Amino acid sequence: MGNHGGKEVNLSTRLVHIGFNNYLSEDRVVAVAIPSSAPIKRSVQEARNKGLVIDLTNGRRVKSVVFINNNAIALAALEPGTIASRIADNG
Repeated sequence: MGNHGGKEVNLSTRLVHIGFNNYLSEDRVVAVAIPSSAPIKRSVQEARNKGLVIDLTNGRRVKSVVFINNNAIALAALEPGTIASRIADNG
């Protein structure tokens, strides 16, 4: 922990690699889902309309939808199982 402007800041944030040299903070990931179901598609479209989608696919097909705890959604080109196992391996 460090002190930054009077706030305690965790300087040991673990990052999870989600492909193409892109990383997410492990402790901010809420869920990882497949993009094909209607409810997930609706969630992605709603987030896109609000400007809350982060596309980390480098132009590849979306294979995972990662829900982040600030209501943003990250799109990844890795399978959900791959991302989940990387999160589990970090812990």
